[in-house]
Amino acid sequence: MPINFVEITPNKVQEIKNFLDFPEEIYKNDPNWIRPLNKDIEAVFNKEQNKFFRHGECLRFNVYKKDKQVGRFAVFYNEKQKLKLKTGGIGFFECVNNQSIANAIFDYAKKWLESKGYEAMDGPINFGERDKFWGLVKEGFFPPLYGMNYNPPYYVDLFENYGFQVYFNQMCYGLKVEDNFDEKMVERANKIALDKNFHVKNVTKKKLKQFAKDFTYIYNKAWASHAGNKTINEKQAIKMFETMKPVMDESISWFTYYKNEPIAFWINLPDLNQYFKYLNGKFTLWHKLKFLYYKSVVKNPNMVGLVFGIIPEYQGKGVDSFMIINSTKSFIKTTNYSNYEMQWIGDFNPKMMNIAKTLNAQVTRTLATYRKIFNENIPFERYPIIS
Repeated sequence: MPINFVEITPNKVQEIKNFLDFPEEIYKNDPNWIRPLNKDIEAVFNKEQNKFFRHGECLRFNVYKKDKQVGRFAVFYNEKQKLKLKTGGIGFFECVNNQSIANAIFDYAKKWLESKGYEAMDGPINFGERDKFWGLVKEGFFPPLYGMNYNPPYYVDLFENYGFQVYFNQMCYGLKVEDNFDEKMVERANKIALDKNFHVKNVTKKKLKQFAKDFTYIYNKAWASHAGNKTINEKQAIKMFETMKPVMDESISWFTYYKNEPIAFWINLPDLNQYFKYLNGKFTLWHKLKFLYYKSVVKNPNMVGLVFGIIPEYQGKGVDSFMIINSTKSFIKTTNYSNYEMQWIGDFNPKMMNIAKTLNAQVTRTLATYRKIFNENIPFERYPIIS
């Protein structure tokens, strides 16, 4: 029986609905799944909202067999991506537990990318930044954080049986929020504290633009030189902070300064999925009111680490310990957070993994970014280690 691929365009209202609703069938018996917000998914495919369309192309499809939906996916490329191999992507992959159907999806994406001159594809990834909808869960099948991919365990076999290989692992670390720090960590923080030019400051919404400016400075010095990364400007940072503003808890995002120069940040948010799980993917005016209601009555025990950065001149000197200890001692007195989980750290970033280990954090779940090279004669190489 032939498999039918239906391309979804903005005027195909029913197909858009089918794309958004299909995961309900896959996860109907999985209590851990939390449906992503429809608006977040649709924003990826909106040319007015997603800047990646300026230098890339993205198509999405529903997949049918005997008029029954058996899958969905998106395939895309970003012309500005600077990689050794011209590499596109596949994402928003959902499929019944059938290898032949999965193979047909992967073949379709592969042929389309090859027609555009691409040599490989990564997946499952996002047509956008790495902070959302990125990676395949391999270990840690429990409720996902907001914006985090989730999948049935059998997806690992579907990808690997087709020939995808792990390009890099995405390690998530977690720990209990408590004022009980490792002795060596306290010692390092105390050494920094001897110099009164160091101080920490929590983010305040009234001065959000200034913190966005400080974020830009630190980010560009700390990460812009890493493979695959790029600089950001103040306008982009301000937009990002303004987007976070409605759900931001001022007490859990912090900056460190030396003589008033911004040198480090630790940006965290409440786990929004603790509220969004009641909305079933919807975010109409009524659902926004529901969100505000649950936000006011539900005690959220989970906080999520979005990003942590220190400019190179201050790395390895104890600034991380100083910032974490001082900020935690402050917010632990006034909040209900008891669990902390970091958004993923790539296994290509040993420095950040070591910071997590310094905190005595444990790996809570592992996701993987897979790569499929189309020409089998080209040797596979993993993502380069950041030194």
